[in-house]
Amino acid sequence: MSHGALALIATLPIVVVLILMPGLGWPAKRAMPVSWLVAVILAYFVWKVDLIRILAASVQGLWVAVSLLWIIFGSLMLLATLKYSGAVATIRYGFTKITPDRRIQAIILGFLFGCFIEGASGFGTPAAIVGPLLVALGFPGMAAVVVGMVTQSMPVSFGAVGTPILVGVNTGLKSGQGLVESAAQAMGMSWEQYLYSIAARVGILHAIIGFVMPLFISCLLTRFFGKNRSWKEGLEVWPFALFAGITFAIPYVLLANFVGPEFPSMLGALIALAIVTYAASKGFLMPKNIWDFPPQEEWPSLWLGTVTGDVGEIREKMSLVKAWTPYVIVAILLVLTRMYKPLATALKSVNLQLKNIFGTNISQSWEILHSPGTIFLVVVIIVWFLHQMKGEEISKSFKEVAGQMFNAGVALSFSVPMVRVFIESGVNATGYMSMPLELAKGVADSVGAAWPMFAAYIGGLGAFVAGSNTVSNMMFALFQWSVANQIGVSERLVVALQAVGGAGGNMFCVHNAVAAAAVVGMIGKEGYILRMTVIPTIYYLTAAGIYGMLAIYVLGFH
Repeated sequence: MSHGALALIATLPIVVVLILMPGLGWPAKRAMPVSWLVAVILAYFVWKVDLIRILAASVQGLWVAVSLLWIIFGSLMLLATLKYSGAVATIRYGFTKITPDRRIQAIILGFLFGCFIEGASGFGTPAAIVGPLLVALGFPGMAAVVVGMVTQSMPVSFGAVGTPILVGVNTGLKSGQGLVESAAQAMGMSWEQYLYSIAARVGILHAIIGFVMPLFISCLLTRFFGKNRSWKEGLEVWPFALFAGITFAIPYVLLANFVGPEFPSMLGALIALAIVTYAASKGFLMPKNIWDFPPQEEWPSLWLGTVTGDVGEIREKMSLVKAWTPYVIVAILLVLTRMYKPLATALKSVNLQLKNIFGTNISQSWEILHSPGTIFLVVVIIVWFLHQMKGEEISKSFKEVAGQMFNAGVALSFSVPMVRVFIESGVNATGYMSMPLELAKGVADSVGAAWPMFAAYIGGLGAFVAGSNTVSNMMFALFQWSVANQIGVSERLVVALQAVGGAGGNMFCVHNAVAAAAVVGMIGKEGYILRMTVIPTIYYLTAAGIYGMLAIYVLGFH
């Protein structure tokens, strides 16, 4: 069978998701079992994958789903605990003193704070923290999820202290049996220099196309959640939104080019957060009109989740510093457990593994102590003592969270196994490449020299399917490099487009939608979330492609 025909067939599990979720509004817990079944049928009957391997890949997916649910559980427990301790009420009151304008709150807390958390931890943690916080501030659950999803764009390539580059791109390119290493040596570069030069290009691409994301967030809020359904009201904050985006982009791109892939998102966001929050408190570039959501009694049920804006009562002894301390501890622990290698090594030594599942070479590990979920739960225990919580309040927290976990478990229990079957289809009796690689090959054969226009879309496809920029880069980095080499354009820039696309694709990713929806109690509404995030996703991937074409064919970048 030709690569073109295989590419069309390989799109079926993805097409099913697109039709059922954004198209028909099906919840993930109904759509993903269908997509999983389609992937299984294709793997068995077309790719001739052994049934045992298909089952092993599905079990591997279930194990990954459990690790994701652990993060969701920790996030929900942290929010519930802080609500019953009175901290969330204090945080809400303190933030409204800076500005009651929801657009500005979303930019500072949703985007900049979310970028910092992404830089420190990655793995969907920003949505797990930012979403519930925004709900506590008075945002509708759907709006909070959309902000959290869109935030997972510009910072993702350097998330988790550079993991998508240092692990994803690095591992992907090294799978070429020395081909890329030889090319680097021919250029007089060490492997580290070559890898860091790709990271530098990733930083430049993100800065050019990503600095407008705070403005995107503002416009999405006013268009989909405003009384007047207006894009114009979102654009009214353009001076402040672009100021925030540029304030983040400048240190971000400098760190990517002169330091390395570990710090652009984390330190760039931290610098921007300090500057932009101070500027907002002084009224700098603030809009004349205060924008807010309609009264809560007018909110449609689609906007609401089981996690509500009920923030509890403000307590006299709960200062703003004391209320924010748990989040500060979370940030410190995330940084320490990622940056301090002796601690990271110790935590990673506790590794719950499924080895050689059903006798195959498919294995999956879960470093549970290194998981953000564990960090959240450690901070929960600290809060019990720090905020002097009563046993009754702790018990209420557990009961509240227990009722929110089931639906998330059902949705993830099919979405992640579908992904693993899709990816593991490369080991088969036909000699075909895996489904995602056959799909990419079909596109490459069709577009030829115009490949840079589509490279970011392939990266986005990988993230949409796998739920991870790191995995997308591992799947496609060598393929992207090889296509660029064949058509005679800059391999490093095309691989950078892959990494940027893999970050942008996180905005339109079923895994992220399920996880983000779960932490605000909106499981079942993932399709509607994806309808809203498709707009910034298309912008991001298309803008990356246009810049890639201009950089290669007009500016002559190498």
